[in-house]
Amino acid sequence: MLSPGVADYAAFLPASWRDRVDLTPASTWWSWRGHDVHVRRRRNPDAPVRVLLIHGAGGHSAALWPIASLLPEHDVELAAVDLPLYGGTRSPDPSAVRYQDWVSLLCDVVASENDGRPLVLLGASIGGMLAYEVAARTGRAAAVVTTSLLDPRDPRARAVITRFGPLGVLGGPLARLLPQRFAGRHIPMSWVAALSKMSRDPGLSRLCATDPRGGGATIPLGFLTSYLTYRHTPPERMTTPVTLAHPAKDTWTPVEISTRWLSRIAAPAELVMLRECGHFPLEDPGLQDLVGAVSRVTRRGQPGSRRATETENGTEKEQRLGR
Repeated sequence: MLSPGVADYAAFLPASWRDRVDLTPASTWWSWRGHDVHVRRRRNPDAPVRVLLIHGAGGHSAALWPIASLLPEHDVELAAVDLPLYGGTRSPDPSAVRYQDWVSLLCDVVASENDGRPLVLLGASIGGMLAYEVAARTGRAAAVVTTSLLDPRDPRARAVITRFGPLGVLGGPLARLLPQRFAGRHIPMSWVAALSKMSRDPGLSRLCATDPRGGGATIPLGFLTSYLTYRHTPPERMTTPVTLAHPAKDTWTPVEISTRWLSRIAAPAELVMLRECGHFPLEDPGLQDLVGAVSRVTRRGQPGSRRATETENGTEKEQRLGR
């Protein structure tokens, strides 16, 4: 099938938001270690802040662009990378792609595009932990906003990430036993992930699961192994502020899994619950909560700011973690 584009995913937004979506982002290409990396962009050199959108497994830039493009154009310059195995990025040897490549690629993007303006990393699903890791490794992000913080080495996280429920806790130990000769073999993403839980809208879940550049793609077993065994930077060493904007009705990755990591972060950390939203956060009023949360973070400008968040009708919209 033809790969769905920005407009196909934008069609699932609430009607009141659709006319605000940028349906024609610029497509650019970046060469990295033999990969032709596809990057969607909304350029604005006068914007005070840049946002880099990071998708997870089963997603790509076109899927998440409709949400990210709702951020005010005059405030934010926006870029979204298609990571190897997904979207429009072309790789010389897809069988050799590993999770570490995703981390290294994003770190190099951050370094190469640094122009002095504050950068906010916006991660969705397992892209949230990617955003966290890139911020921790580079030290160049002003803040991280993520819809989840899933540590694949945590048995509770593995149990919900995979389709296998409680048996998912075996994913890490079994991954270490994978013979090297099988590492390049590809399996459908749908064999691993419970893509039916992607959205509260069954139509959107089907679109994600069948998208040949997203959830319908195949991944090498070696990539899965590298993900399940990856050791992320300990939260006690994190120096970049983190906002967890978690869907309140996410039946795939419960908020308790992410707050286990968030509560240990040494840097300023906060929790925003996206009302009525499933794992793919498109529902109102949670979509407004998400856009508002990212906008507040971008307005803070500098890392480490703890100024009071905006309120609506006198009621605080964000739940700060107790210390």
